[in-house]
Amino acid sequence: MQSEGAEMTNQKEAPSNQIELSIVLPCLNEERTVGRCVAQAMSFLARQKIKGEVLVADNGSTDRSAEIAKSNGAVVVQVDKKGYGNALKGGFEAARGIFIIIADADDSYDLVNLMPFVEKLRAGYDLVIGNRFKGGIKKGAMPWHHKYIGNPMLSFIGQLFFKTPVKDFHCGLRGFTKQAVEKMNLQTTGMELASEMVIKSSILGMRVCEVPTTLSPDGRDRRPHLRSFRDGWRHLRFLLIYSPRWLFFFPGLFLLFLGGLASFVLFFGPVNTSLRLFDFHSFILAGAIMIVGLSMVSFAFITRVFAYNFGLLPNLPAVFNLFKYFKLETGLGIGFVIVILGILLVIRAVGLSYSPGFNSIGFGNSIRLVFGGALAIITGAQIIFTSFVLSILGLNAKV
Repeated sequence: MQSEGAEMTNQKEAPSNQIELSIVLPCLNEERTVGRCVAQAMSFLARQKIKGEVLVADNGSTDRSAEIAKSNGAVVVQVDKKGYGNALKGGFEAARGIFIIIADADDSYDLVNLMPFVEKLRAGYDLVIGNRFKGGIKKGAMPWHHKYIGNPMLSFIGQLFFKTPVKDFHCGLRGFTKQAVEKMNLQTTGMELASEMVIKSSILGMRVCEVPTTLSPDGRDRRPHLRSFRDGWRHLRFLLIYSPRWLFFFPGLFLLFLGGLASFVLFFGPVNTSLRLFDFHSFILAGAIMIVGLSMVSFAFITRVFAYNFGLLPNLPAVFNLFKYFKLETGLGIGFVIVILGILLVIRAVGLSYSPGFNSIGFGNSIRLVFGGALAIITGAQIIFTSFVLSILGLNAKV
């Protein structure tokens, strides 16, 4: 993946008889603004002498949006499946251009000045995204909580998780090659498709950059379709689902190490520090932390393979390399050894409860034996079950 400003050598030019650019506008009841948006897009194509088309992906409008779009020269594509993502995917499928530029049909983006996007696409970039924070956000164009909290926070998380140069994850004005969007194999149906596009471009190693773009107040006379907290949560949820390492693996590994080390030390007896005495109560808490961490690490492997099998993640997970060395029988063997160790500890505890009795060895030591045995049994069982699930998913993998 190339960052913004990188020198590109491969030039993409459309043959004289082929449509170079498709401008796709998703639309749901936008009769006040869709005509102006189509007119601007048509004007841009004519002024720049670009062989192109304007498509309006109508998502079931009940007003005159489709009629107005047609009267202004757009090709209207009816998309029956509801959702912003579905509307866009319907538009992508119908688009005939080598390049595609998408924008909202609410008159919030300047569709007359799209040459920076076209130039970057011609220079070989796969995905070009507008950056509203660089280009300027006009007064009243974006709610304060979107401008200062929602967008910056979600974009920062996206950059951290996926190492992408995109700093404005949710800009609705973006361009890409049709070949790139087909390779992405987009799956989401709602607003989170914007995040999926950026994530998959990063995972697939595509060439990505940003260009400054201006955001103006939209021309609607009704509430926007976007719902701040609902759609914000959907974007965040999607970022986490696409990164099992950050959702499960890294925090799980930390908890597993912390809880496992503390459990091992406290199994053999209390630890007295200058702060306080850590005894069997701490041992129980440490064991619980260890099990939570082990479960999270297990989920990290399972969700990574599951996401690949269902087309959410395009690249073969690295965990598949483990199947060459770590077969089902290996996991079962390790799990059963730990389970047997736990059973032996419980048997030992049962034996001591009769002779000489727990009173003679102390309540704290008896708790250590019983809980230590239970902890080992749970740990071993978790390894066994995870091995079975990974084996099943591995058999069904798209390799």
